[in-house]
Amino acid sequence: MGSRRPIVVVLSLLALTVTACGGGDDAGDDGERAATTATAPATPPGGGSGGSGGSGGSGDRGSGGGSRGDVDSADLAIVRLWAATLQRGDVDGAARLFALPSAVANGTRPIALTTRAQVRAFNRTLPCGADVLSARAASRGFFIVTFRLTERPGGDCGSGTGNTARAAFHVTDGLIDHWLRVEDLDGLGVAPGTPS
Repeated sequence: MGSRRPIVVVLSLLALTVTACGGGDDAGDDGERAATTATAPATPPGGGSGGSGGSGGSGDRGSGGGSRGDVDSADLAIVRLWAATLQRGDVDGAARLFALPSAVANGTRPIALTTRAQVRAFNRTLPCGADVLSARAASRGFFIVTFRLTERPGGDCGSGTGNTARAAFHVTDGLIDHWLRVEDLDGLGVAPGTPS
């Protein structure tokens, strides 16, 4: 019970520091459009109040509570696979690497994605591909990944190409359940970086 507050504080701070990567070019069908407009609070991993979707504290793969110096290699491999899949322009394949429900933030408050169509819509709105440059651990099983942005089929990265961007991830049972774009986490007690 007492462990929920630090997670909520971290998510609140992350929500305050999110920054947009750029607009997408596809609105999709009405079910997909809802993913970009309907906001809901993110369910913190290990929140423990009987939430569905396989995001319980005991299901966290190598993420424990508290901060660690190393990012779990299996969790980072999922993010690398997601980035490579999206970079190829395979939006459906990238979407399959997200849990249901999941929480995302890209210039918004955390948005709950509860359907596969919403997850596809979120991935489609990301205009850039990305190469993983590095990763570092954060608290509560989150880790921060730094990417170099690239063009991708079906996207339009434009002037963003070659720039770097960072996002906080949480992975449970081999699926991404939190994707939070962040500009600056230096004040959040992030552990030292881990070379990728």
